[in-house]
Amino acid sequence: MTEEVDLLKYETQLYKQNITKIAGVDEVGRGPLVGPVVAAAVILPPNYQLDGLTDSKKLSEKKRNQFFEIIKKDAIAIGIGEISAQTIDEVNIYEASKLAMIEAINHLKIKPEHILIDAMPLSIDIPSTSIIHGDALSLSIAAASVIAKVTRDEMMYKLHKKHPEYHFDKHKGYPTKLHLECLKTYGPLENYRFTYKPVHDLIEKGEKKKHEEHRKKQTI
Repeated sequence: MTEEVDLLKYETQLYKQNITKIAGVDEVGRGPLVGPVVAAAVILPPNYQLDGLTDSKKLSEKKRNQFFEIIKKDAIAIGIGEISAQTIDEVNIYEASKLAMIEAINHLKIKPEHILIDAMPLSIDIPSTSIIHGDALSLSIAAASVIAKVTRDEMMYKLHKKHPEYHFDKHKGYPTKLHLECLKTYGPLENYRFTYKPVHDLIEKGEKKKHEEHRKKQTI
């Protein structure tokens, strides 16, 4: 029998210090080969409860969508941050994830008094606590993980409508067998992450092939 986690443990410690404007922050989309990394910052009402809410990765899509609507309705403030594939290629995914989180915090209509962050520390002028596996240990971070995940998935559905041959609705940009086959067949779109190995290797292979064909033409 697993021990029940108190998802308001970190928030309650802050409430005791009269800190009520607490933002949970999380990001999704580090692994995909395409599209932005998306972060969300969510300020919930003090002592807010939402049964069943946990890390978005542990929830079904149907459940995530249900929680997304409830959180959107109940939250005091929600901020979204997204950093493009081009910037990910320029600064690396770790730095881009931090930028997305800072952008999400800056997009909150209310300035938080304290920030609870999933795993990574941020350089910001607001007191913060970095919690490893925070999306499964803090209700505020779990709420942020759901908002970020559903927001990013929606972007992938829109991309699927534009380019149905890539099946973004199925793999959401992650390097599944299906996605890699589509990538090999159709090549990368402009919003792919060109520094990611499968994309980089494909381009390198293509350039090598072009170079060999050019050399053959010159020797004929």
